[in-house]
Amino acid sequence: MNRLAAMIKSDKIPRMITEKEIKEMPVDQKLRLIEALWDDIGRQDQDFESPSWHRDELQVTEERRRSGLEGPINWDDAKDQLRNRRDEV
Repeated sequence: MNRLAAMIKSDKIPRMITEKEIKEMPVDQKLRLIEALWDDIGRQDQDFESPSWHRDELQVTEERRRSGLEGPINWDDAKDQLRNRRDEV
């Protein structure tokens, strides 16, 4: 039995998790859930094709990098920028 199935069976997580319940989970439980989900996804034999917009965005970013409009930033700054974009929406 995989880890996600074991967590569900042991009632460590409910069968259907709402966004509210996820927000109320302690961080360690959220991390265990994420790990279980990634483990489950990794075991699937299906090929996953990224949406075409991923390729398009990567091309735009590469063009901006080549022209000097964009460069590498550290992970903490990247997270801050993403959070700010999310908060603006």
